[in-house]
Amino acid sequence: MRSEARTGVWFVGARGSVATTAVVGALGVSHGLAPSTGLVSELAELDPDGLTPLGNLVFGGHDISSTTLTKKAESLVAGGVVPAEILIAVAADLEAVDADVCLGHAAGEETTEEAVERLAGDIADFRRRYDLVRVVVVDVASTQPPVDDPEQLTCLDDDLPVGAVYALAAFRAGAPFVSFTPSPCLRLPVVIEAAARAGLPYAGCDGKTGETLLKSVLAPMFVMRALELRSWTSVNLLGGGDGETLSDPAAARSKTVAKRSGLDAMVGRSVPGPMHIDHVEDLGEWKTAWDHVRFDGFLGTRMTLQFTWEGCDSALAAPLVLDLVRLVSAAHAAGLSGPLPELAFFFKDPVGATEHRLSEQWRDLVAWRAGLAG
Repeated sequence: MRSEARTGVWFVGARGSVATTAVVGALGVSHGLAPSTGLVSELAELDPDGLTPLGNLVFGGHDISSTTLTKKAESLVAGGVVPAEILIAVAADLEAVDADVCLGHAAGEETTEEAVERLAGDIADFRRRYDLVRVVVVDVASTQPPVDDPEQLTCLDDDLPVGAVYALAAFRAGAPFVSFTPSPCLRLPVVIEAAARAGLPYAGCDGKTGETLLKSVLAPMFVMRALELRSWTSVNLLGGGDGETLSDPAAARSKTVAKRSGLDAMVGRSVPGPMHIDHVEDLGEWKTAWDHVRFDGFLGTRMTLQFTWEGCDSALAAPLVLDLVRLVSAAHAAGLSGPLPELAFFFKDPVGATEHRLSEQWRDLVAWRAGLAG
């Protein structure tokens, strides 16, 4: 018998660190093996009882990697991300999820139309096999470079970014789409038009997990205190696959644009200062950000703020991914379509929104969720 709360989660990059952590985490929390720490959707303000329970999420996805979810999870245990006892307890469930990971799309191996048709078929088949009320597709794959001339791209263009191909496939399959990466897909006219034709909601882009999260709290503080920001220098050290991807200057440009735009918007002008993203292989799943902020106080007195953020990228991102699945699922159930600007709280560069201040984003999110619940 069909369960109205049963929702599919289809990951693009299903065997990567973020997706694996999200699956293990959802299984662990739903089995009572771990607390819900980090899950915003479990806060009372967002009415968690009205959202799909974690235990009613069914996972699958696409990936071009042949590494199994179990092997990836074992590496996360070794890296101090996933507790070994949780992996042992959910090992059978994880193997079942891995069986629902299909071969992903790599640029140049098939035409865009062939890829969209094949990928959409995988998503639709997943929904039918598990008799799901809906599937939410979430892109947690590697960052892609920005697009220089988006207006010229069509759904038949074989130069379409990989993320856009997955978005088109999601919409063809009738599935809402979330871009957790800084890839440009949700701002391409061809993708926006496809979502409009399908009448589906979407959210993105680039999950706000670390340094930018702090900026969204600290930058408004300077503005509210009438302190003059002179410069804001950021140095980001990343390990793992994300760090390796961002060692490519073209891919790093997508990330730095997203990180820079929010700061400038909150302050109301361009804030000087370099921003670096460097790959440090030894960091593994962890990342470190060091920020040096110069500002003027009363009578022009020059002062400095420095802070260091050290965190585990996958453990910071995974609960937000689950939050977004539950909230986008609720939006879809309510018949919403188009961009979901009220979910800006979760993103560095929110599609459809101009608000970057965390407190204001939280206010908007809570009000939006109350409207849905009502």
